[in-house]
Amino acid sequence: MKDAESTIGKLIDSQRTAFVGSVDGDGFPNMKAMLAPRVREGLKIFYFTTNTSSMRVKQYLHDDKACVYFYNGRFFRGVMLKGTMEVLTDAASKEMIWRPGDHMYYKEGVTDPDYCVLRFTASSGRYYSNFSSEDFDV
Repeated sequence: MKDAESTIGKLIDSQRTAFVGSVDGDGFPNMKAMLAPRVREGLKIFYFTTNTSSMRVKQYLHDDKACVYFYNGRFFRGVMLKGTMEVLTDAASKEMIWRPGDHMYYKEGVTDPDYCVLRFTASSGRYYSNFSSEDFDV
């Protein structure tokens, strides 16, 4: 792949859904569809919004191993990123990705105790396109 940052970045930015993986208490993978990340820094760091009370948050606090998958069904392309997930509850992180419509989910606004940020940091990835896959480091 000539320009991984551009090619994969365009695929990611065109998706409204991300599939996020975690590890449960028994060591089994768990997958969940989430809204696309609110902020991304290259292919390395992604910020998602979620509920502090969610099962996924509990899993990441116990085991930070994670993956994120983005998929373009029209062109049958996808990218999996492996790395770690942090649960952030500090005001700066919460304010950074807050959107006005979020009041629908978090009645107390940006300070709602059930609102937190997931910060995914990728270490490697695998890109699928044109019937072949390619591993890459981030």
